[in-house]
Amino acid sequence: MPYAISLKCLNDTASPVFKLWDEAATFEETASMRALNYPPHITLAVYQEIAVDRLAEAAERVFRISPAVTSSFSGIGCFENEFLVLWARPNQDERLFQLHAALHREIDPVHCHEHYRPDNWVPHCTIATKIPKAKTQAAINWANRNRMRFRVTLDAADCVRFPPVEILSEIGLASQ
Repeated sequence: MPYAISLKCLNDTASPVFKLWDEAATFEETASMRALNYPPHITLAVYQEIAVDRLAEAAERVFRISPAVTSSFSGIGCFENEFLVLWARPNQDERLFQLHAALHREIDPVHCHEHYRPDNWVPHCTIATKIPKAKTQAAINWANRNRMRFRVTLDAADCVRFPPVEILSEIGLASQ
């Protein structure tokens, strides 16, 4: 079972992401993001195997005194895999990259999934994960037309095991 460390939004600024989840879900057979029972988030690292205490200790060292991160978003990107994945695109946010780098100083990136390693990582807030090939073009057209701009305050960091998402530890981030 994989593990991840993410920044997540536990406050009302998540509402634009929930709106995008619901709109993007119309392209899926089942609403993938609502099914997670997990809030809007930006994943910083994914590990196939790692000791849970090592994961939690690294997160504690990186996030224990970190303030909440407010990121602005504009536009929707996509990853094409077996299914199309849509995600909200954060604007260039140096704080996200600083936290990502700090985390990878704590746990050698060689242990991390290649897409989440430094120089490969694309910060994103997933809005749909299971768009079938037959609806790919319609979903991409919708994403290209979407001009939604919003800000989200990521006010917690956590370590999880998935699927299903199981929170192993959580750290609240101080208000800015």
